[in-house]
Amino acid sequence: MKKKESYYLMREQLKEWMEDSQWIIEEDYIIDKEYYECVKDIFQNKAFQSMNQFIQHGNTSTRAHCIQVSYLAYHIAKEKGLDYVSTARAGLLHDLFLYDWHTHAKETGNRFHGFTHPKTALKNAEKEFNLNDIERNGIVRHMWPLTPIPPKYKEAFLVSYADKYCTLAEVFTQWKERAVQAMAKLTNA
Repeated sequence: MKKKESYYLMREQLKEWMEDSQWIIEEDYIIDKEYYECVKDIFQNKAFQSMNQFIQHGNTSTRAHCIQVSYLAYHIAKEKGLDYVSTARAGLLHDLFLYDWHTHAKETGNRFHGFTHPKTALKNAEKEFNLNDIERNGIVRHMWPLTPIPPKYKEAFLVSYADKYCTLAEVFTQWKERAVQAMAKLTNA
């Protein structure tokens, strides 16, 4: 398959993933045995599982967001011949901050979640897992360019890229749902 065709196929698949989160609910990513073997210990970890209780963007839980980021970055890393295991693991752990960021500022006075949560996520991940340099860098640098220091490794850059892509998709999906609801109200009024 040509690069351009591969790119368009991946883009269409991503669009489907973002518009239909059923693949996360039904845990279809587990079917991908190679991916699941890379991250099985993370999925079984209680701290990671607890991320289901926090909303990330729109209606997407932090856990679901991290799965999307991980799976996207994993596929790109694999296609590019990079360390896809470290990429998948960093993607799952990049937002392991374990609090509701929507209320965090009110509760703690810390109004800089966007800047500080990568270090919190890294600290939490290091408590739970043995991390390599790529995984550490992918977690702590995923907010670049909001944070000034860019990722050191290509794999960490992929985590940052996948995070931005998935975030935009989650936010746009929420906006689309709101627009549909608003239009329904207007037509029913």
